[in-house]
Amino acid sequence: MLHQKKVVVVMPAYNASKTLEMTYNEIPMDIVDEVILVDDASRDDTADKARELGIHTIIHAKNQGYGGNQKTCYREALSKGADVVVMLHPDYQYSPRLITAMASMIVSGHYDLVLGSRILGGQALKGGMPLYKYVANRLLTFIENIALGVKLSEYHTGYRAFSRKVLENLPLETNSDDFVFDNEMLAQAVYFGFHIGEISCPTKYFEDASSINFRRSVKYGFGVIATSIQFLLQKWGIKKSSLFRKDETGETAD
Repeated sequence: MLHQKKVVVVMPAYNASKTLEMTYNEIPMDIVDEVILVDDASRDDTADKARELGIHTIIHAKNQGYGGNQKTCYREALSKGADVVVMLHPDYQYSPRLITAMASMIVSGHYDLVLGSRILGGQALKGGMPLYKYVANRLLTFIENIALGVKLSEYHTGYRAFSRKVLENLPLETNSDDFVFDNEMLAQAVYFGFHIGEISCPTKYFEDASSINFRRSVKYGFGVIATSIQFLLQKWGIKKSSLFRKDETGETAD
């Protein structure tokens, strides 16, 4: 525990067998109470490896997509009584050693959601981020900062920490099951007034690290723009979106 708060790490996994153990070994178990891995119908032995490591493992019989995987992760973490949930990709692209810092920012009460930013430290390109992804990241982040009225260094990191309150109150089941889930979640957090913090995070791109291809990156980019447009239309009262419904009754936040 961290200041009497239960910390749970969730890992949405797909074909992560080669990098899972490296990632798991760097998780600070002195403050982490439980690790949950959701295997999204991997074609390798990710689930077997996770069980060998003693990780609580859930297997999707059919691939649910990146967003669908996260939905299972968060439902399971909440059912385990988590106060703080940290999403860590098991591909060793992000440093697990920052979990303590990210969870501490949540426990402090200053932030409801913390992002591990690859951009803040200025090392993204040196870490191997493809140039086209870096340029797209900066462009989409610029557009979103204007549309959402906040100032974040990036919206596209997969390294995130959440308070229980965030996960209980955001209408996550309305989100996409694809990669744009991450972006929709941040737009929802801004819309519902949650406080977002950032911490600089080094990142590593290498052969076994997961990464979406160019075609899916383009699809993701259009999804990000669509989410920003939905946010603005909702904010201006022009058109309501299911993304920003307060609860299942369809009532929206003020």
